[in-house]
Amino acid sequence: MTRTAYYGARIFDGELWWDRSALVVNGDCIENIIAADSPTDARRVALNGGILAPGFIDLQVNGGGGALFNLTPDVPTIETICSAFTRFGTTACLPTLITDTREKNVAAIAAGEAAATKGVRGFLGLHIEGPHLAISRKGAHDPKLIRPMDDGDLLALIDARRRLPNLLTTVAAETVTPEQIGRLHDAGLVVSIGHSDAPYAMVKAAADAGATMVTHLFNAQSQLGNREPGVVGAALDIGSLWAGLIADGIHVNAASVAVALRAKRGPAHVFLVTDAMSPTGTDATSFDLTGQTVYRKDGALRLADGTLAGADLTMIDAVKFIHQTVGLPLDETLRMASLYPAEALGVAGDRGSFAHGLRADFVHLSDDLAPRLTVIGGETAWSA
Repeated sequence: MTRTAYYGARIFDGELWWDRSALVVNGDCIENIIAADSPTDARRVALNGGILAPGFIDLQVNGGGGALFNLTPDVPTIETICSAFTRFGTTACLPTLITDTREKNVAAIAAGEAAATKGVRGFLGLHIEGPHLAISRKGAHDPKLIRPMDDGDLLALIDARRRLPNLLTTVAAETVTPEQIGRLHDAGLVVSIGHSDAPYAMVKAAADAGATMVTHLFNAQSQLGNREPGVVGAALDIGSLWAGLIADGIHVNAASVAVALRAKRGPAHVFLVTDAMSPTGTDATSFDLTGQTVYRKDGALRLADGTLAGADLTMIDAVKFIHQTVGLPLDETLRMASLYPAEALGVAGDRGSFAHGLRADFVHLSDDLAPRLTVIGGETAWSA
């Protein structure tokens, strides 16, 4: 196997900072971190300053590079989505299918299985967002396709989990029962509460049954109130619930983000997602989403009535927003983009930090946080 030592940049391993050090990669795995001037027979790659950090992990990405998973749920679309975000530092993602027909769900799961078999670079599994949501919190999801979960839906998801490396599903706490959530959790799915108007007690019951996540915190969910904490209050108060966050300054005000980060009870954390759509990485000004036209303008994606429909966002832009606008320290911000999503999905034993034996997925950033190099499985996926 090829051994390579990357040196010349400050290294963040997911927990600690290393100066005057080198990251040694052996094949597709991290070997160790050594002093930069230590003797080694590894091939040496000079990085000329900047930061070397674990690659970003995006658990909610609907499209990119002109491709949209709902429009064409196939392997080429998955390849395009996974590839489109490498230049923004993303090394692994979950292509996301929002509420659609049963036929689209079947096609998406088949495509995910085929992508896993093919070994598509950066493909981590799927996120099925809907159709078991609350119409009152539908967002851009088609209300005609939203429905409660029946036994057929439940068994289809359980079967899909057997065929995919990872499967995350977003459901509303009021349309999926605790018993159903428990069966999904026991089958190995990650269950997230989203597009939900549920009160705190109902979200707590879902968490007790096995739900471990909340989808795009603050958006399309019941808000924190003085007498009813809602989904937002539950996400912040219940220590077992991870929470995805769209950090673009449009979906959530920076002050609200700062309050949430201070309030979140652990051990779970808030992590970053893009909720990106097909225009990301292109010059497109509009696109079709389940029969509705979405318009791209002023950094946002909206339906004609102004409803937000996903985000025009990359992970590196989310990192910059959290660090530069919200003011979180860079190390914690980087964890929100790598380690925390890995832990939320249950794959931190494989990626998300620079521990020995983990996948060699990393990004080299300039001092002003511009991506310069993205490596996936020890191989260059993109370079400036």
